[in-house]
Amino acid sequence: MQDTHAHPPAPPPPRLLDLVRQQVRLLHYSLRTEEAYVRWVRSYVRYHGLRHPAELAGADVEAYLCWLANERQVAPGTHRQALSALLFLYQKVLRQPVPWIAEIGRPRSERRLPVVLSQAEVQQVLAALDAMAPGRQHAPYGLVGRLLYGTGMRLLEGLRLRVKDVDFDRRAIVVREGKGFKDRVVMMPASLEQPLREQLQRAQAVWQSDRAAQVAGVHLPQALARKYPRAAESWSWHWVFPHSQLAHDPRTGVYRRHHLLEVNFQRAFKRAVDATGVAKPASPHTLRHSFATHLLQSGYDIRTVQELLGHADVSTTMIYTHVLRLGGGAVRSPLDAPGFEPPVPRQVPPPQPPAAAGRYSAAGAPATVRRAREPAPAFRRAAVAVQALCLPPHPNAAVARCRPMPSCAAAATSAS
Repeated sequence: MQDTHAHPPAPPPPRLLDLVRQQVRLLHYSLRTEEAYVRWVRSYVRYHGLRHPAELAGADVEAYLCWLANERQVAPGTHRQALSALLFLYQKVLRQPVPWIAEIGRPRSERRLPVVLSQAEVQQVLAALDAMAPGRQHAPYGLVGRLLYGTGMRLLEGLRLRVKDVDFDRRAIVVREGKGFKDRVVMMPASLEQPLREQLQRAQAVWQSDRAAQVAGVHLPQALARKYPRAAESWSWHWVFPHSQLAHDPRTGVYRRHHLLEVNFQRAFKRAVDATGVAKPASPHTLRHSFATHLLQSGYDIRTVQELLGHADVSTTMIYTHVLRLGGGAVRSPLDAPGFEPPVPRQVPPPQPPAAAGRYSAAGAPATVRRAREPAPAFRRAAVAVQALCLPPHPNAAVARCRPMPSCAAAATSAS
């Protein structure tokens, strides 16, 4: 008799990359960290011929890292990121001990000075951003660039800005979930008050069209969408810089309105830098470096700049003091002392026209033709040098001798 109450078949075990995603979300890591770890684990498995990482050990991890450093020639920061992803795989996902971690050396960190634009260069780039997207209602690249430079925000912090975080009464902007999931308050530039109000009017028109079309609300952090079901569709949680098109949420798959994409502004900024002719490897993050450097040049203390940038340690902010000393700062070069005169430009005579072939010059006058003289032998040149150092010859040629001087013998020896 067939059993009608048979248990359904067990679901297949989750794949390795799905386990990585689950563990990353369990620890509340960011979406960028999840994408990076999944990418490194996939590359590690493919490097070892699709073998499961549970079958591999520390020597295999070291071989993969050596391949990245030698063959791919990745930067030290990329090398450390790959190592962190593999440690997360073995420690958090596979739950395996890693006694070999002490044998794998970590790449030496490099302290690089940030790229900083001058105020004139910043103005040129921002003007190029204004002229880059005429007629684009939802892509105010110039306003985004001015917001990043005027407040020191990171690119994603500015693009993820919501309506409720813009306070016109206090002239303040609240940065939510910055790097390390930390909030902070930055000032609102007075010159951006009216442009921000106009941008909010354009964003409100987009929000009203979404409500009329019954589009799903914007993404909310954590479990706020379940706790406040209507908050995602409210105006206060809407984006200040909404995207012109709808998109799928990468985690939930819901079709909703997203903010302006990061890659779009990065490409626009690169074209603006190329259009202005600024010969620096500038990126949108360069506006943040320029913000901090220009504040320090204006006389603001390092602690104030640290709070505005959201750095946990003041040593991170101290990197901008090195930028100030790079071009001289308070140190005066000794070449600029009052006693030194500026170099006089050397007058170079104009080149003469080449003489015509034959015995006549270009002007028609007879040209002087001299025969080439062959060099004298070595012993004759030595004798001439010795004679130049000796006294004039005696009237009696038979007794003419050189006065005994030490320099005569030395000159003869050196000439020979």
